[in-house]
Amino acid sequence: MASSKEGDFEPFPVKEQFPGVDYCIRSPPPWPEALLLGFQHYIVMLGTTVFIPTILVHKMGGGDEEKARMIQTLLFVSGINTLLQVFFGTRLPVIVGGSHTFVLPTISIILCGRYSYIINPHERFIITMRGIQGALIIASFLQMLLGFFGIWRIAIRFLSPLAAVPLVSLVGLGLYFLGFPGVIKPNTYSSSSTMHLVARCIEVGLPELILLVILSQFIPHVSSQRFSLTRFSVLISIAIIWVYAEILTVAGAYKNRSHNTQYRCRADRSGLIGASPWIRVPYPFQWGHPMFEASDIFVMMAASLVALIESTATFKAVQRYSGATPVPPSIISRGAGWLGVSLLLDGMFGTANGSTASVENAGLLAMNRIGSRRVIKISAGFMIFFSIMGKFGALFASIPMPIFAAIYCILFAYTASAGLGFLQFCNINSYRTKFILGFSFFMGLSIPQYFREYDSLTRHGPVHTRARWFNDIINVIFSSSATVGVFVAFFLDTTISHGIDKDVRRRDRGWHWWEKFRHYPTDSRSEEFYSLPYNLNKFFPST
Repeated sequence: MASSKEGDFEPFPVKEQFPGVDYCIRSPPPWPEALLLGFQHYIVMLGTTVFIPTILVHKMGGGDEEKARMIQTLLFVSGINTLLQVFFGTRLPVIVGGSHTFVLPTISIILCGRYSYIINPHERFIITMRGIQGALIIASFLQMLLGFFGIWRIAIRFLSPLAAVPLVSLVGLGLYFLGFPGVIKPNTYSSSSTMHLVARCIEVGLPELILLVILSQFIPHVSSQRFSLTRFSVLISIAIIWVYAEILTVAGAYKNRSHNTQYRCRADRSGLIGASPWIRVPYPFQWGHPMFEASDIFVMMAASLVALIESTATFKAVQRYSGATPVPPSIISRGAGWLGVSLLLDGMFGTANGSTASVENAGLLAMNRIGSRRVIKISAGFMIFFSIMGKFGALFASIPMPIFAAIYCILFAYTASAGLGFLQFCNINSYRTKFILGFSFFMGLSIPQYFREYDSLTRHGPVHTRARWFNDIINVIFSSSATVGVFVAFFLDTTISHGIDKDVRRRDRGWHWWEKFRHYPTDSRSEEFYSLPYNLNKFFPST
């Protein structure tokens, strides 16, 4: 509360732009600091970049060499996709990288019967990769169609701040199984779940979590080097705990532990450094020509739609933490089109995974209080450089996974809280608002959990027909918390109006705060933040 005089309290004013950002989109930090911050973003996105191939490669029949090549390829394409999004897409400081949304349909393709007859593991890896490539390439056209033709813009125009709350919050909360469970205990893994078995590494993950909280939240208040510790707390904590994990490894702490625990927790068991070449440039169709199967394409199209919804949520979180105004629907639609281009590149290069806006890097913007485009461009440069210099990139990719899981606990929480910030535009003293928020949050968390638990018990989702592709489509859609939550909130927000005046309902849902941003040229700040460089608006119009 803000006080105008003693005993007289007034609510905090609504802020269209998030206050307290040290460097916003158009105000880059000094070059030395920007380089370190860009490297920090690169380190954070490595977690997902390594985690996804670790799940997929061995199921496809590949070994450490294939995993190293896939990580290099995913890292290389992520750098290109990030630059495309920053220069031509939404122009927000957002990292575009691998997505957990595509893991479920990819595993479904891997385990389908037509690849089971291949005995040679390497041959099965290549053939499976080609099938995944074909599905990604065709699915990319759905995102490009929705984005470049303005269809996604029409849908986003009806999204109110009230419906955006569960959308943005659940994109962070929905990934809870990648956080603390990966720090302290194993997760249950099944063939069609996005979860993966993470070893019990409490002695590595928990110290990282505690140290990161101390460095980022407590030390700045008692230290004269406040901004340095806050901005580089991720790098400092990773360096300390990584050395600590190396000491544990050398001291023999994992000598009598299980193979899985040693593989995940030891600092010398990733197998990436030895399998990576010194220099290698990924190139399109490096695995051979893609193969196209209708059932695989339908499943990937469903995953691309879910990824687009989750990326939209991340765009709004990044917009908030970078100090920009609400993103006009046309800009989000333009970004959706370029996400389709990113998915096309994923299919052409053979990453075995699709792209989405990085949730963890959105949280890092909040932790650093820096939303500069320059930092993200530098980070993309690091991705491309270390993907080509294989040995050096593999060194950083060998950081134990529990360290990343601990970091996610904080970064996902920051992204979730960005959605809660949109409540300032809504009337939270309305019963209508409380029902929509509570019900959408509850269903957004409980329905995906039901699908995961059902899958872990029966090895298939609740929908189990003879059409595998239909089963997978339903499982992909209803396993995403953000997708379920926004569907429920959007439907209730647009239909519940009985006994409520139209103007009151409009103000309850916060529509009047975002109405002037529905069209790109209405507010001059939109052009300042989101206009394309080099007069390219005539090729990619935003109106």
